[in-house]
Amino acid sequence: MTAATAAVALGFMGLTATAHADVTDVPPAGANDWSCKPSSTHPKPVVLVNGTFKTMAENWATLSPDLASAGYCVFAFNYGHAATDPIPDSASELRDFVNAVLGSTGAKKVDLVGHSQGGMMPRYYIKFLGGATKVDDLVGIVPSNHGTSNPLALVAGATVCPACVDQTTGSDLLKKLNADPEAPAGPDYTQLATRYDEVVLPYTSAFLSGPADRVTNVLLQDKCPLDTTEHDQATKDPVVAQWVKHALDRQGPADPGFQPHCVG
Repeated sequence: MTAATAAVALGFMGLTATAHADVTDVPPAGANDWSCKPSSTHPKPVVLVNGTFKTMAENWATLSPDLASAGYCVFAFNYGHAATDPIPDSASELRDFVNAVLGSTGAKKVDLVGHSQGGMMPRYYIKFLGGATKVDDLVGIVPSNHGTSNPLALVAGATVCPACVDQTTGSDLLKKLNADPEAPAGPDYTQLATRYDEVVLPYTSAFLSGPADRVTNVLLQDKCPLDTTEHDQATKDPVVAQWVKHALDRQGPADPGFQPHCVG
């Protein structure tokens, strides 16, 4: 299976540049204004973390300008050679990017919003690389927290994608990451899953164990039964956007009782 075929099969599409500040990196609209200073209303910058085989520009084309127009300082970056490098390597790049954002904005902590691998990989940074003191909220959009039973993950990994192997159910990486506690103290965790996820299988793999005051697991269809959002386009779902902003705008994780405006 070619890299392109594997990407389509997994539901992750697109190309990316290297993780560092390369001139070929194009951020999504609303992101990477390095003069932005957080306001009293939104005191923490938001770092968007894309998924496997994704670029920041495509992955966050909708949510980034939405958050920026709401008054957040928004940042995004490409990492890990199309987010295919081993999870620990990509987590180190996230650590460095967060440090750059904190240095630029003067903020003490960031909020992280991640899609798929981008929702899971930051947990490695939080748990093993010092991120627990620098992250206030982690919002995972269909995150691969417990991996996927999709056999194509291993097929892709065998050829081009070590991160795909790391995201396979029962991988050594996930055993280490999900050893108690799954949600280390420090950040608050909001995990958003969809019943129609065709990549992270089963969709409940997105959910985390942890105390209710720090961890909220959300199945989109519990509040919006007609929402047919699947994995790849979840970041562009207006219901997802409402949950993200709700989680970022309050103390603690998202309120399980929150009722978004259902559309579509």
